[in-house]
Amino acid sequence: MRSKWLGALLSAVVVGMVMPAAALAAKPAATTGTAANVTFQGARLNGSADPNKQATTYYFQYGTTIAFGSQTAPVAVGNGANPVHVSTDVGGLAPATKYYYRIVAHNNSGTALGGRKSFTTRKQPLGVSLTATPNPVPFKSSATNLSGTLTGTNNANRKVVLQANPWPYTGGFQNASNQQVTNSTGGFSFPLLSVPVNTQYRVVMPERPTVVSPIVAFGVKPYVKSKVNKHRVKRGHRVRISGSISPAAADQQVAFQKKRGSGWVLVGGAGLHNGRFAKNLKVRRGGTFRVWTGSSAGQYASNVGKKFKIKTFR
Repeated sequence: MRSKWLGALLSAVVVGMVMPAAALAAKPAATTGTAANVTFQGARLNGSADPNKQATTYYFQYGTTIAFGSQTAPVAVGNGANPVHVSTDVGGLAPATKYYYRIVAHNNSGTALGGRKSFTTRKQPLGVSLTATPNPVPFKSSATNLSGTLTGTNNANRKVVLQANPWPYTGGFQNASNQQVTNSTGGFSFPLLSVPVNTQYRVVMPERPTVVSPIVAFGVKPYVKSKVNKHRVKRGHRVRISGSISPAAADQQVAFQKKRGSGWVLVGGAGLHNGRFAKNLKVRRGGTFRVWTGSSAGQYASNVGKKFKIKTFR
């Protein structure tokens, strides 16, 4: 009887010793840290979360006002008894903008809010894009439009100038138009009415900091006029293909091509004299043909004439 009484007493003592330890589990603690790796579009938010011996998750709230408005996805931090350093990267932020943030920790016993802190994203470096539409263009209608966008912080109402470096590209870039001012979103446009030869273009923002666009290679295609003296010929006999190239470079090449499948193959060629050509071509089998021209030195872009059909018979 005495042993049973002692056993019950011992069990009660053990239970009494265990219960206070379990009772130590409580809602978490949260401390907001300093933001790091701040760029013009992102930052790393730091902090610490103390689980207080319960399974705990944390996340960060952030936004451009003290109401925040955005938050990161919850992340488990475990059920330990000590604070754990945590961090989360956020992106898609606006440049040169102040953001408020704080850490939030949560477990079954409650939610803890870290103190509110702030950081300001960096200014976005200026950059400029440039495209030509259409490109290339026929020589007889070489009008085009070069447009682009100045991106970055303070990109509106900035001066930009178009520069050109025509073939053979040895003269260097020179101003090709009057200065323009970018619109409210950084956009600009330079219309060109005539371009005589292949030309490299770029846009420069002359104000500090100087910004230069990538080079756009603009092509001018010579006009190809071609004809064939007959469209039906005995197999293995010749037809006469003639025409003109305008304008023609000193190294202008002329080739006759035949369609094969989805591509074209070389079947002959001709020389130019005063911009004109003529050559007899042996036709073994009928098909669709065309005249191709190109300048190996790069004065003009390549171009082709209208397609024509030749039928053969035995």
